[in-house]
Amino acid sequence: MFDTPYFASLSTLALGAVTGLVFGFLLQRGGATRYTVILNQFLLRDFTVLKIMLTGMIVGGVGVYAMLQLGMIEHLHVKGATLLANALGGLIFGAGMAIAGYCPGSGVAAIGDGSRHAIFSVLGMIVGAGVYAETQPWMAKHVLPVLDEGRITLSSATGLSPWWFMIAMAVVAAAGFVALERWERTRHAPAAT
Repeated sequence: MFDTPYFASLSTLALGAVTGLVFGFLLQRGGATRYTVILNQFLLRDFTVLKIMLTGMIVGGVGVYAMLQLGMIEHLHVKGATLLANALGGLIFGAGMAIAGYCPGSGVAAIGDGSRHAIFSVLGMIVGAGVYAETQPWMAKHVLPVLDEGRITLSSATGLSPWWFMIAMAVVAAAGFVALERWERTRHAPAAT
């Protein structure tokens, strides 16, 4: 059925669909499908999104390196550290997320949660992806080479095992979670009279 170079095997597509459904369910349960939760993250009033993102980064990092060590994947496909392109992309992505109230994952999950205005956000993301696809040859020539540090990771730059960075990130995230929880509790606690 999908015997073209554009599609993976049916089992890979099914695994992706199941993973996406679980991810969307967890986003919905965590509240990241609500516009106000995303907006309040940018206003530094609600750190739910930060907690979800840090958890995802740690689980994803541990999962990828575990699969690499277990031989489930052959090698990492590390993209080049193109600093100017990353900075510009981050600014555009952040502005779009602040305006729309959704990132791509939470936008699609919000549609699944019944949010009609998220449809327009996701359509805008698709248009933006199309604009980038059309301008990519120019970007590859004029933007991507600027401040290109090559394919580098913290592990390759320092010679340390990637697990040290995973452990450090988990410790910092856990400490950050505890600090945020305490700060949010004191912020929302009733004033003593």
